[in-house]
Amino acid sequence: MSTIDDLRYIPRLGLALGGGGALGAAHVGVLQVLHERGIVPSIITGTSAGAIAGGAAAVGIDPYDLEDHILRWGWSTFGSWTPKPGFGLLTHDALAEGLKRTLGMDPLVEDLPTRFAAVATDIDAREAVVIDHGSLTKAVAASIAVPGIFRPVTIDGKTLLDGGLVQNVPIQACIELGAEHVIAVRLSAEWDLRGFETGLEVHEWEIRSDVTVLNPRVGAHSQWAVKGLKDLVRLGREAAEAEFEDYPILHERPQRPIADDIADERHAAATAGDASPDVATTPGPEGGEMPPLRHLPSAFLRRR
Repeated sequence: MSTIDDLRYIPRLGLALGGGGALGAAHVGVLQVLHERGIVPSIITGTSAGAIAGGAAAVGIDPYDLEDHILRWGWSTFGSWTPKPGFGLLTHDALAEGLKRTLGMDPLVEDLPTRFAAVATDIDAREAVVIDHGSLTKAVAASIAVPGIFRPVTIDGKTLLDGGLVQNVPIQACIELGAEHVIAVRLSAEWDLRGFETGLEVHEWEIRSDVTVLNPRVGAHSQWAVKGLKDLVRLGREAAEAEFEDYPILHERPQRPIADDIADERHAAATAGDASPDVATTPGPEGGEMPPLRHLPSAFLRRR
């Protein structure tokens, strides 16, 4: 390949990670392959699940360690059930606590080693908000605030919800931050809510010559269930390996038996007892569980 076409030599390479709930595990596989091929983005944007993976990458978390982490994650990793009335069943307390346990602090977005921004939706203006400063926890919390599930987040006086409402694949945000070429990872379709029909607009960004789009074949995997995360990591790897097969491997993939052990433990736990492994649940009051997500209003969850 020529130097011009080699993404390793682009001064401001961007990575735009799309939303998709539990499908976001595929982002981890993409991050691993980029590391192995020596493809290092200098700008990362993320929407919803992409904000979680992108934030972790921008912080500098090893992509293989990240796989070990996500295999233990569930909805309770990001949300705490609350009986108090409000627009959403979950608060973001668990996310804040988990981030502080992992990093020992809640870093500022502007202080991260790699430039990062999370994309959320200003629910009043019905437009994208690119959060590239302030608390990393609040930035991610705003980006993942799925309507009806998570409580909205207020930043700079704006009421914010999931960025997937307006920019499910945050290519535009990445280019506006200065990226000369963007590797974009799409996991799911656009939201289909009245007033947020943005699919065509996002597609126009995807077909640009300065954008490389990866589409992991997530198939029948559900964005609402945390079953099969290890398989999703593999699917993300496969999509990235196919796209970048001409790039030499500069860093060998380490052996990670711990990931297999964690996946086996999760499968055993999911198939034991009365709970269906295909349904994501979240701890509720007094050790109970929140109703399965499949029972939430379908209007909030429908995508195009």
